Amino acid sequence: MLFKIASASLIGIDAYLVDVEVDISLGIPGFITVGLPDASVRESKERVKAAVKNCGYEFPSRKITINLAPADRRKEGSAFDLPISLGLLAHLDLFPLERLKDYLFLGELALDGRLKPVKGILSSAVLAKRKGFKGIVIPKENEKEAALVQNLDIYGLENLVQVVELLRDADNISPCRYSLEELLPRLDYDVDFQEIRGQQHVKRALEVAAAGSHNVLLIGPPGAGKTMLARRLPTILPPLTFDEIIEVTQIFSVSGLLKGRGVVGERPFRAPHHTISDAGLIGGGLIPRPGEISLAHHGVLFLDELSEFKRRVLESLRQPVEEGTVTVSRASMSITFPAFFMLVGAMNPFEDAYGGLSSSGFSWTDNQRSRYYSKISGPLLDRIDIQAEVPKVEFRDIISKVEGESSTEIRKRVIEARERQLLRFKGKKIYCNSQMGTREMKKYCQVDDQGKELLEMAVNRLGFSARAYARILKVARTIADLNNEESISSVHVSEAIQYRMMDKYF
Repeated sequence: MLFKIASASLIGIDAYLVDVEVDISLGIPGFITVGLPDASVRESKERVKAAVKNCGYEFPSRKITINLAPADRRKEGSAFDLPISLGLLAHLDLFPLERLKDYLFLGELALDGRLKPVKGILSSAVLAKRKGFKGIVIPKENEKEAALVQNLDIYGLENLVQVVELLRDADNISPCRYSLEELLPRLDYDVDFQEIRGQQHVKRALEVAAAGSHNVLLIGPPGAGKTMLARRLPTILPPLTFDEIIEVTQIFSVSGLLKGRGVVGERPFRAPHHTISDAGLIGGGLIPRPGEISLAHHGVLFLDELSEFKRRVLESLRQPVEEGTVTVSRASMSITFPAFFMLVGAMNPFEDAYGGLSSSGFSWTDNQRSRYYSKISGPLLDRIDIQAEVPKVEFRDIISKVEGESSTEIRKRVIEARERQLLRFKGKKIYCNSQMGTREMKKYCQVDDQGKELLEMAVNRLGFSARAYARILKVARTIADLNNEESISSVHVSEAIQYRMMDKYF
């Protein structure tokens, strides 16, 4: 007899439908799985056999063939354990076969029949709703993640016996019910901008960056607070919208990084080590998986000790920083991952990088500084909107009892500036100033005569490139939004130019 159960597999961060076809026939007893299964799928026969027996059901002593269709796509993971076991149990007439068509099934089986959590449940729940299934049957630990999908029955069950009970009589088991307030965690950061002493200029630069989602480079000596400042940047960013929460949670779910949270409610902050490979940063693998830049989607990617990263790794950032997506190509497929993030880099200035020679009274030349800073390529630097010098903290600031602005106060101004941008770009796929194209800049970044003179000086005397010129205009637009001013004045342009004064060394 042939039984068909609906399940799902992942390609990128999206799920696609997989028909688990179970054929039980006469012949030499055996168990074979076809349809390009990986090792974890092939090993499912041992888990399924033990789970079925330990739950008190009879395992068919027949020739068993499992086909995972479509057969031309590679399948991986342990989520097919549950649908395979249900195909075997359907042979025993434990439940009406037509009820198998109502649900999408995913779950790994323990040897005692317990359902264990699997990756990518949110993407599968989105697929189930799109394909018109009545509900989705998943492990209990995955139910909060799936419950983000509205108007879909979510059955988070604990073991195989409960799944059989659901199929036998659906009225005995109710789908889980969660309100959005229950699913979305309260934002409670354990760090705050108020804890940072001094560095008012840098705080202002980060506020501007947060308001327009601009990329930042922090340059300062060790111990000046570059990492402290960067780690507090998410506390002043606007809260995630519901659609952004779905996207970020999908990425973390596919990567297996939810760790029981169910939902990612805060903007991600990713800080990979400088020894990371380009595949680890961009994404990769035989079946491509998201890299750090995708895990930082709608959040912050912090690269500490920027000059220590391999040049090839840094150069691979150019397309994602510009386009907000990254495409990973393999022989069998090409997958595009979302990667809209704020890039924050931190590095030591030239003098501190070579501080061992400073006591000799050696004087540095601009050429020597340029060689050091050239570790960061010009094209990548052009894509960094704001360069902020982080000076050594003065002793009077260290011992000062005067507290600066809290993250909450700064965040209010950032949110107001973002709201102005959303209103300005309403109806377009642009959500902040950093995403403006040439057409939008021509329309919304008009400057007065004094501002034009400043821009001319910046290009002619300081050698700014055309891309740097565009970045200055975008930052000036954001500064004007923070000041609640519709037009860009010379004051806004002047402040924006100050954030690119390190260009002469790069």
